[in-house]
Amino acid sequence: MIKADDFNYAMANTRVVVSPTSAIETYGRTSFRFRLLTEPMDEIGSVKLRKGVIHAERPRILAPQYISKLLLEGFGDKAQMFAGWIEDQRDFHLLRYGFSLKKTDLSEHLLRENKEDAIMRLEEEIRNENDPMTALIEGIDDAWEVCLMKFTMDLIQRSAGENVAEWKRRGFLP
Repeated sequence: MIKADDFNYAMANTRVVVSPTSAIETYGRTSFRFRLLTEPMDEIGSVKLRKGVIHAERPRILAPQYISKLLLEGFGDKAQMFAGWIEDQRDFHLLRYGFSLKKTDLSEHLLRENKEDAIMRLEEEIRNENDPMTALIEGIDDAWEVCLMKFTMDLIQRSAGENVAEWKRRGFLP
């Protein structure tokens, strides 16, 4: 189990070297390929490269009347009162993003090179591939999944503006 300090350290030390140039699709499923580079503590002069795919489901608009049904299971009276207030807000909408990390697409390789050289080489490979759906992430080995989730949350945040703008253009949001 990861400790709070390890979690915070991983969050603070996750760096996206190459970010996908595409955002999460507003009306369809989106898949992002990632390469996550970490330094194992027990392998001096080596880096661990993990490759995989993150699948983003189509984002959904949650209208106020559905928020309490989806988000408040097991909450008490005050939370229910807050949900009632939200339901009365006609211009209040939440976006719901669903992600799944396909572990079947995950591969892991130990590379015998220093981190800086590996980052430069992988960055060049990705730029030469010219794939708008690929990311290169530098992270912490013991908490690499936290690093991946941090990347995912940042991707959601970046995509939300584009998704909302598209829904407004089409008249789904005021």
